[in-house]
Amino acid sequence: MLQMKPPVDSKDYADSAVRAVVFDVDGTLADTERDGHRPAFNAAFKESGLDWDWSVELYGELLAITGGKERIRHFMEKYVPAELGRSGLDDWIAGLHRVKTKHYVSLLESGGIPLRPGVARLIQHLRDRNIKIAIATTTTPENVTALLRSALGEDSPGWFDVIGAGDIVPRKKPEPDIYHWVLEQLGLPAEQCMAIEDSENGLKASLAAGLDTLVTVSDYTRSQDFRGASAVLSDLGEPTQPFTVLEGGVPQSGWVDVELLLKLKA
Repeated sequence: MLQMKPPVDSKDYADSAVRAVVFDVDGTLADTERDGHRPAFNAAFKESGLDWDWSVELYGELLAITGGKERIRHFMEKYVPAELGRSGLDDWIAGLHRVKTKHYVSLLESGGIPLRPGVARLIQHLRDRNIKIAIATTTTPENVTALLRSALGEDSPGWFDVIGAGDIVPRKKPEPDIYHWVLEQLGLPAEQCMAIEDSENGLKASLAAGLDTLVTVSDYTRSQDFRGASAVLSDLGEPTQPFTVLEGGVPQSGWVDVELLLKLKA
């Protein structure tokens, strides 16, 4: 049984400040994993003369490892250990990952990966309310900016006060390093921020950094352990496409806006 925060009460939450919202990317802003990163990895393998193929099921298993280069190494260790003897292995993996990023960005630029329900609306609502927005992700900066530009417009990366991505910190989620870095750049305490995540590893990272966290599940993560989340929803919802509450004390249908975030902070 998940141990969620107690249901929120609508009374007197005006003192609960939300001065910044920090978004994860893959699975949170868009369903990028199954239909974006996975086929991009496979395209990179083919271009590099490898007979590897990551099925939907296998990729779900590999997602337990955060970071694309780390995921490649883990796959090699478990499934093709003979490949670990390659000369200059670290550089070879990094090169393979660069090829993958090229294919992923190409897929994004073709408009093949839309944002999840409610994401564009909430980002605009936060901007209208002068609430800072930031990103904390293990994916590369190139992947982040390509997704934002393809889905929100060429200038959209500049809307974000901080973008923390890739290898900017040594340890990736579930370690909290990326969140600590983003909070430092924002100049705000964790108590005045909220995170939006889709995975157990992401939730562990944000909670360890002291952030209240809203989870919107993805296809790969809906069965994971989300103890400690402020609420678990199907997505951020739209007026014409309300979210479904999976866990937590929020209205059973609706859409995430600043007022709901304030209630969750309370």
